Amino acid sequence: MVKLVSKILLYFIISLVALEILVRAFHLYNDRPDRFVDKDSLNKWVPGQEGYSVYGNRRQVFAKYHINSLGYNSYREFEPSEDGVEVALIGDSFIEGFHQDYDDSIGKKVENILNGKVEVFEYGHSANDLADQLHTIQSYSEEFKAIDYIVISIRYEDDLTRGAYKPINRIPGYGFLKYSKLLVYVQDIGLMDPVKKMVAKISALKSGGKTKSDGAKDQNDMSGTYINNFKSLIDYYGLDKDRTAFLLDGSITDKRFLDYLKDENIDVIDYAQVFYNDDVPKTLIFDQHWNNKGRTLIADLIADYVSRKEENK
Repeated sequence: MVKLVSKILLYFIISLVALEILVRAFHLYNDRPDRFVDKDSLNKWVPGQEGYSVYGNRRQVFAKYHINSLGYNSYREFEPSEDGVEVALIGDSFIEGFHQDYDDSIGKKVENILNGKVEVFEYGHSANDLADQLHTIQSYSEEFKAIDYIVISIRYEDDLTRGAYKPINRIPGYGFLKYSKLLVYVQDIGLMDPVKKMVAKISALKSGGKTKSDGAKDQNDMSGTYINNFKSLIDYYGLDKDRTAFLLDGSITDKRFLDYLKDENIDVIDYAQVFYNDDVPKTLIFDQHWNNKGRTLIADLIADYVSRKEENK
């Protein structure tokens, strides 16, 4: 019996080593750049890092990233000036763009569409919400004074849950996982999700909180809260309506919020009008993030917004 258990353990270890080698050899793992929190409590990526973002269980996305000196995934440095036309894109992982080569990002596409007449700075970081985004603008207030147009990407149900900014340290506590590419791969393809969900559910029940299913029925009552959170953030940080637009999907945004933005004369770039007019996929087949087609359509809309604003000056 002892000999059998020993053999099973030995074969198990050999299998793990073999899988680790295979995952590394075929680069199936995601190169996670290291994070840090700067003096303004903003979550950033450590500057100067390069690597490849890998998504999907068969390396369905293999995209190169480059972290600039300010800590964002970008093909350029952010050096706003009074000369020329400059655009800032601010958002979460959709703007961060780890699902696309950094030199074919939304910002780069906008520059190409406008024949190099603009420079686009992409302030995107995973999980950032509107509070983070407005705090970013405030933290770089001097730089943003020189930027001509600001496009803020928001997802209605995700980004308006806070009415005030509070620092959130998003540096994961399991950084040791990156030393095993096999563990990174297993986590990214979702094999650990059932365990995570079970732990989260147990924690929620122990703390007397709601599970996801319990809270789902409250979503219909959240529009007033989201609008009030939006108002609270804008009251605190301010909003330059002449040069700011919100990029959003109107098909998943409450009409009351859209009507509020319209009544307040706040510009909206609604990509629902181009995303759902045909059956061509605009997102990744295994993920809600935009694919190259989706990013091209987003870039077209942003370029059109900038062109119209320039014509109306």
